[in-house]
Amino acid sequence: MGLVNHTMVTHFILLGIPNTDGFQTVLFFTFLVFYLCALLGNLLIFSAVLADSRLHTPMYFFLCNLAVLDIGLSSISTPKLLATLWSQSRVISLGGCVSQVFFFHFLGSTESLLYTVMAYDRYVAICHPLRYLLIMNWRVCALLAAATWIASSFNATILTSLTFTLPYCSSNVVDYFLCDIFTLVKLACADTHVLETVTITNTGLVPITCFLLIFASYVRIVCSLLKMNSANAWRKAASTCASHLAVATLFFGPCFLVYTQPQLSKVLVTPVQIFGNVVAPVLNAAIYTLRNKEVKASLKKLICQIPAR
Repeated sequence: MGLVNHTMVTHFILLGIPNTDGFQTVLFFTFLVFYLCALLGNLLIFSAVLADSRLHTPMYFFLCNLAVLDIGLSSISTPKLLATLWSQSRVISLGGCVSQVFFFHFLGSTESLLYTVMAYDRYVAICHPLRYLLIMNWRVCALLAAATWIASSFNATILTSLTFTLPYCSSNVVDYFLCDIFTLVKLACADTHVLETVTITNTGLVPITCFLLIFASYVRIVCSLLKMNSANAWRKAASTCASHLAVATLFFGPCFLVYTQPQLSKVLVTPVQIFGNVVAPVLNAAIYTLRNKEVKASLKKLICQIPAR
């Protein structure tokens, strides 16, 4: 059996978003506005929670984690996408490609788990209000948050390692706007069944499990509220759960649309990833500020203090 000469790939070429010729300038400024809004909005939320001692509660602790995640998710591919749209800078180094794959799966998995933890927090707050601070003490909150980040880092490390131990010898041109596993395996000149199986299992199993746990927590919340039969309890539950339900729907909804509609997957996968990386971080920040009086009050207080400094 003859030996095959594999050329070591040192960089990849990203072709960008398909079918956007002639719209590069419009897309550049659109994505730039969304990116800046995502950074500013989530930084303001993070700063407001840190600065206001009234917001030093488990719910806002997890909200700070979400703000950090959204800043990270919006920064994975958007800067490179902007460079591609503005200056046609399509080359990305091997290290940059590895980073995109790792952080895309690391932060995406962490966000799935964090929404689950936030749903549990809301369940405890509504169904066990008298024991809430005892159950959701700072030690428990820190352990839950740390577990989401650590578990996701292991998951992303496995997927990234499997991806970049493959030999890439046929081409280094990625027909997409970022490095992702399913676009890179097409370029590999080796058996990719193990990687594809592990990737589908992980990227499917984690969101489905998280979604089922979130669904179960809200079923318990609704059952508890039905037993109370109190309009005031329903209002308080709606005010504390509406924002979480909205952002969780924005996260899981598009993903399920892609996975449950195979005939539309090729059409939907690009807008879904653009939505998740560029648009969703802005919407998450807007939802948690526009619907939350405490956050809005803290933001106003924070902004008013800036000129005085």
